[in-house]
Amino acid sequence: MSGKYTVSYEVPYYECDVNATMKISSMIAIIIKVSEEQSDYLNRGSDFVHQFGVTWILTQYEVFLSRLPKVGETILVSTQATSYNKFFCYRNFWIETKEGEELVRVESIFALMNYTTRKISSVTEEIIAPFESEKITKIKRAPKIPALNQAESLPFRVRFYDIDSNHHVNNSVYFNWIIECLDYNFLTTYEPAYINIRFDKEVEYGNLIESQYEIISDDDRMKTLHAIKIGQTKYCEAEIDWKKR
Repeated sequence: MSGKYTVSYEVPYYECDVNATMKISSMIAIIIKVSEEQSDYLNRGSDFVHQFGVTWILTQYEVFLSRLPKVGETILVSTQATSYNKFFCYRNFWIETKEGEELVRVESIFALMNYTTRKISSVTEEIIAPFESEKITKIKRAPKIPALNQAESLPFRVRFYDIDSNHHVNNSVYFNWIIECLDYNFLTTYEPAYINIRFDKEVEYGNLIESQYEIISDDDRMKTLHAIKIGQTKYCEAEIDWKKR
C-alpha cells in the first residue's frame, strides 16, 4: 500500500465562517485538491483518467470531527488510497495540527463514471495500480442514513459557479445547501462532530432543488437529517451529529 500524501496548508479567513472556523465546504474542497495532487504526482491525473472515457465521482463520505480548523491555523492535510474492488475505491483523509493532533478524519468511497452513459464503470487496473491500494472483494458500506419524518425545506437554484470542470455540481456545494438551512443561532451554538453523506444522482445547472432538513433534539444529542430533492427524486442525503461549541 502506498504511503500517505501530505501537504501543509494555512487556513485563510475567507474559507472560515463567523465562528472563525473552517467551513465544511472549504474543508472538503481542500481534501479533494490534495487527492488530485497525489494523483498528478503518480501520473494518474484527470487527463490520464479521461482517456479511458471515465471520470472520478464521489458516492459517500463519513466525516469524524474532533474540532474544526481555525482561521490562520497551519494544518497538515493527508490522504491515502486504501483499497478497491470491481466498482468502488476507498480513500481516507486526515487533517492534523502541526503537532500531530488529529482534528478530522474522512472515509470516502469513489467510483469511475462513464462520460457517455453517465453510469458507473468498473475500476481499471491501469488507473489504480500506482496507488498500491489493496484489492478486496467486499463492498464496504457506511451506516444507513435515516429518512426524514417531519421535513422543512429551503429552495436553491443551481448556479454557474456551482458546476465544476467535470460538468456537474461540485460535492462541496452540497454541504452549503445542507448547512445553510440551519439558522444563525444554531450554527453559532453547535459545530459538527460526525457527518454521513451519500450522493445518489447528479444535479445539473439550472435545476431548482429543495434542501430538506429535520432537527432531532433530546437531552443527550443534537442531530439533523437532510435530503436534497428535485420533485420526489432524492439526489443526496445526510445526517449530522452536533456538539456545543
